[in-house]
Amino acid sequence: MKNITFLLGVMLCGIITLQAQKNTQEAPFAKPKLVVGIVVDQMRYDYLTRYWDKYGDDGFKRMISEGFNCRNNHFNYVPTKTAAGHATVYTGATPKVHGIIGNDWYDKVEDRMVYCTEDATVESLGTDTDAGKMSPRRMIASTVTDQLKLATVSKGKVIGISIKDRGAILPAGHAADAAYWFHGKDEGHWISSTFYMDELPKWVTKFNKSDAAEKYKKVWNTLYDIDDYTESIADENNFEGAFEGEKAAVFPHDLPKLWDDNGGFDILKGVAYGNSLTVDFAEAAVAGEDLGKDNITDFLAVSFSSPDYVGHRYGVSAVETEDTYLRLDKDLGRFLSFLDQKVGKGEYTVFLTADHGAVEVPSYLESLNMPGGNFSTKELHDQLNTFLTEKFGSDKLVKNISNEQIFLDQALLKKINIASEDVETAIVNEIKNYKNVAEAYTGTAMRNGEFVHGVTHNLQMGYNFKRSGDVLYILDPSYIPSSSKTGTTHGSGYAYDTHSPLLFFGKGIKQGETLKRTEIPDIANTICALLGIAYPDGKTGEPISEVIE
Repeated sequence: MKNITFLLGVMLCGIITLQAQKNTQEAPFAKPKLVVGIVVDQMRYDYLTRYWDKYGDDGFKRMISEGFNCRNNHFNYVPTKTAAGHATVYTGATPKVHGIIGNDWYDKVEDRMVYCTEDATVESLGTDTDAGKMSPRRMIASTVTDQLKLATVSKGKVIGISIKDRGAILPAGHAADAAYWFHGKDEGHWISSTFYMDELPKWVTKFNKSDAAEKYKKVWNTLYDIDDYTESIADENNFEGAFEGEKAAVFPHDLPKLWDDNGGFDILKGVAYGNSLTVDFAEAAVAGEDLGKDNITDFLAVSFSSPDYVGHRYGVSAVETEDTYLRLDKDLGRFLSFLDQKVGKGEYTVFLTADHGAVEVPSYLESLNMPGGNFSTKELHDQLNTFLTEKFGSDKLVKNISNEQIFLDQALLKKINIASEDVETAIVNEIKNYKNVAEAYTGTAMRNGEFVHGVTHNLQMGYNFKRSGDVLYILDPSYIPSSSKTGTTHGSGYAYDTHSPLLFFGKGIKQGETLKRTEIPDIANTICALLGIAYPDGKTGEPISEVIE
């Protein structure tokens, strides 16, 4: 009897021990109180290394020293445009799946150019203009933010913030609590649309009434002595565009004096202060919405749009660009310190990336005897029409050329009994001989073939069955479809447009780095894996296993 009692006691102790081990076993996911997604518009990877010695310890350097740095991170599709980039970061898929093939594109059904977030069915909030008539309805895949709403049965809050409407709306997703963007002109307010709510929350109205944007109506001068900006070319050069009313694109930029000629508050979008204003509003959102206050994960998507405006005006190697990133580094450090206090150090997770890179100003490259230049889409169109008239007897076959894609008039082709594939093939064989056209492919090839490497693969990952053109072409490296000799742009599949930063930081993130190639669609899937929630429905990327603890 004693032996039986002893054995029962041993078994009971074993059961209790196993149960205790079971109860203390670590969950295979992390539950940060807040996830913050940061997209820096037009940030090339080398902006991290180029200005490294001038960055402080609290911004980019803190994220890298305490977090994980993916040093060989790339976009894997064309075209590399703002809207497509934001959609890809958050859907974990490429334009082939999510449908955002550019900032705007030719819609074959509506027979017009459409904007990525335009929505005539909703109304503006915070302005009497149409600037708020926006929504994510043209994005046809779910986002990581949508998946968080589903996983928490909408208890987790999701907020999107950006100077640009598309930079706030697409990351926030379809099920978001709100997306807010900046409306300049003579208002200087953060606005939204009735897609999300019936009226602006009190904290937003209070922020707008505080004239928070007004304090940035001041001179923009360099943060440090201009002679210390040794990572940039001379401030006065021939490769930068000036504001209306300026004699030259040089520091200091007197914003009060330039105000009226440059759209009032709109001028803040195109200077470094736009990033500071974005952080101000993001902090107000964290406080106003009580983000990260409980154990249900919230999500704040923040896009810094001003670097893109600065880059388009001044270029990659401008003093203005360097100053913008040095100031952004300080703003980032300020925001991380704020999150430490409001949410708790180690209680939140952050990722930082970009929506695309940028090419050096082609005229600057030309001055160094390097390849690069301008390309005229109008000349291509005119030359192509001449060819099509000779070949098929009509100069009306091309309906639209945009985003380096050619759209044919399918109704006309059917009427005159010409097969689209025959015209597509003829165009490819024709324009491959045009100066500075590197490659061209038919839409038929994009639909029926499978390309696994190089720029052709990137084209296919950006090709959407219903929305993309009938012929796609690629320009030579560092050639841009513009006549402008100043400022930079983006959109290609070349490394200067695809190589972007990717930093992870905070709860559940390892400390380290990798030179293994990672891709933009991996980001959303990594965050989903971290949180233990379902992947976005169009997922094409994979989680980056090295990042997660």
